[in-house]
Amino acid sequence: MQTIRFALAGEYIELCNLLKLAGLAPSGGQGKQLVAQGLVSVDRLPESRKTAKIRAGQRVTCGEVLIIVEAG
Repeated sequence: MQTIRFALAGEYIELCNLLKLAGLAPSGGQGKQLVAQGLVSVDRLPESRKTAKIRAGQRVTCGEVLIIVEAG
């Protein structure tokens, strides 16, 4: 599994934007589609909220990619 470490600039980032900025989706809209298709989980639980607030310390999985969100 590929691991990406993402440095969070603020308090949180919306899930669809995180997928875009981590390079898993070419746009926020494509990120929303990944979530809608059930391909994304947060802290090992399926996530269906496209704009879920992701905070430092959380782990997002999309396919074979793990995004570890860290405080910036």
